[in-house]
Amino acid sequence: MSQERTGVAAFKGNPLTLLGPALQVGDQAPDFSINKTLVDNVSLKDYAGKIKLISVVPSIDTGVCDAQTRRFNVEAGSLGDNVVVLTVSVDTPFAQSRWCGAAGVDKVELLSDFKGHTFGEAYGVYIKELGLDMRSIFVLDANDKIQYIEILSEMTEHPDYDKAIAAVKALL
Repeated sequence: MSQERTGVAAFKGNPLTLLGPALQVGDQAPDFSINKTLVDNVSLKDYAGKIKLISVVPSIDTGVCDAQTRRFNVEAGSLGDNVVVLTVSVDTPFAQSRWCGAAGVDKVELLSDFKGHTFGEAYGVYIKELGLDMRSIFVLDANDKIQYIEILSEMTEHPDYDKAIAAVKALL
């Protein structure tokens, strides 16, 4: 049974229950295995030696999630080859691929947590009531140590893009 946390997040003011640990800056990032395609999975080890900006969105087809992913796609172009920007959502790989093609997003890698929600539970952002992952940002150094975390207290709000990018740039 996963740890349940309340009082951390809300959707339009309604409290949500997050499942999983309350990760902290300085923690070793938990490994994950989630879908890159319908049949191919990736894990944290697939990005070994890279700085990772992990942008978590509830569903790519909503306005804030769309804007968040587009913003990090633009930023990714200036961060260099030692940085990978990952967007995690519970959308299927088909939906993610369709959205990326329509949006022209090509510098962010979309990963799907739709099977088993292992990423959301490992990172403490899986929403019990909605079956989605809470909007959040994690920046991991090249050794997979967490250097920055932002879990939004309100799902419908934007993350602090500038702070997340500054956290990545501080590791370059």
